[in-house]
Amino acid sequence: MKQYLLAVHTDFEQTPPPEEEMQRAFQAVDAFNAELRSSGAWVFAGGLHPSSTATVVRTQGGKVITTDGPFSETKEQLGGFWVIKAPDLDSALEWAAKGSTACRNPVEVRPFQDEPEE
Repeated sequence: MKQYLLAVHTDFEQTPPPEEEMQRAFQAVDAFNAELRSSGAWVFAGGLHPSSTATVVRTQGGKVITTDGPFSETKEQLGGFWVIKAPDLDSALEWAAKGSTACRNPVEVRPFQDEPEE
């Protein structure tokens, strides 16, 4: 089975929904996570703080440079993710549709690169 990243894109500048709506989304994500686990597709998942909390590390001319804040200025940013196992892209897309419904945000699907055989 291949592994896929289901990346949740969030607009952190948008006004958050009312608390009741957030609680419904949290419950829906918990149910989705339980479904992933029971199916055997679960590998790992996590939510992220806004990109304003990020530190970007880069090397230039042999020196390490760190800067606070996001790498790029965009409206939508990575807000969380799931790493899943799925037999193929179509299956991963089905999981992403369920995840998008649960978290009420767009979900990008990307396959992991295959590891080279030793």
